Amino acid sequence: MERRKGVKFLQGNEACAEGAFAAGARFYAGYPITPSSEIAEMAAYHLPKLGGTFLQMEDEISSIAAVIGASLAGVKSFTATSGPGFSLMQENLGVAILSEVPCVIIHVMRSGPSTGLATRPAQADIMQARWGTHGDHAIIALAAASVQECFELTVTAFNFAERFRTPVILLSDEIVGHMRESVVLPDPAELKIINRKSPTGDPAQYRPFAPDDDLIPPMSAFGSEYIGHANSSMRDETGFPNNTPANAERVIRRLYDKIYRHRHEIILTREFYLDDAEIGLVAFGATSRAAREAVMRARREGIKAGLLQLKTIWPFPDEAVSHLLTQARTVIVPEMNLGQLVLEVQRVNKLDRPVHSLTRVDGQLLNANQILAKIREVK
Repeated sequence: MERRKGVKFLQGNEACAEGAFAAGARFYAGYPITPSSEIAEMAAYHLPKLGGTFLQMEDEISSIAAVIGASLAGVKSFTATSGPGFSLMQENLGVAILSEVPCVIIHVMRSGPSTGLATRPAQADIMQARWGTHGDHAIIALAAASVQECFELTVTAFNFAERFRTPVILLSDEIVGHMRESVVLPDPAELKIINRKSPTGDPAQYRPFAPDDDLIPPMSAFGSEYIGHANSSMRDETGFPNNTPANAERVIRRLYDKIYRHRHEIILTREFYLDDAEIGLVAFGATSRAAREAVMRARREGIKAGLLQLKTIWPFPDEAVSHLLTQARTVIVPEMNLGQLVLEVQRVNKLDRPVHSLTRVDGQLLNANQILAKIREVK
């Protein structure tokens, strides 16, 4: 049988790497960690052939530091990790936020805490993705539920990173990262690829953190005629330290606002059978696959269930979830943790609809049978 052009049978982690290459990433620094290591393997094999660079670092602290440095030098850069490694990256994640460095971190979640169940899935790091680094900040975090989405959302993650001058986290999990599915890899000419804004005008007047009207500053590459400066201290538009209260207020609010004022560009969701749903499910990642199966089986039993799949976790899709809460008479939030996503659903629940948490933390998939049983229970 003739293979369809552009169709490959890939693992989720492999699709993430393919998405990064397609987006123009040419630098990877990382430290091997289960269940994300296949991304590093792909980068090690393919980046040199693409004219790029692969570095295996001594740990995840140095990995994210190298990614930041490469991005400041003008190269689209990324890394991949799992829970313990993501913990080590948190301080430098804050550096990337404050210094407005575009980069992508692919986090393939596994069961914890600590070393935990290194080869088992979980979804327990979504609050860490939001609040793991200290200080007030905004973050963009996406979540893939299929191998196709691993490819597509990696491209999207790079586009968001470049568009908004910010680190972007792509959340996966051991199930999605290691499953294999057919994936359509578009021709590069068909992909929408966004690159960071470059400065114009007199290089002598360049200020690396002076924003345009969209709140996002143009970004020069270190070594260019537009000389920039970046560090981890509070700084003004020149990039040099400025500790005045007025400057701190201005910087922190702009870093937050540049994400939240553009949240309608960033928030991505997918709906299944929600038009007439009386029982609504809110899920992401591997759990959303089981939830979709449970919804279809419930429909066959005459139960009007529907699913809102979150492809963007942060900023949280307040409006989409609020709309679901106005439609459905009750909501179920299945997740492979002790109840993190449900806290956000409850936060936006202004109508006091019943919101039911369904959790599993034994390193196994929260499956369709369990979700269907909960649907039957609350119908």
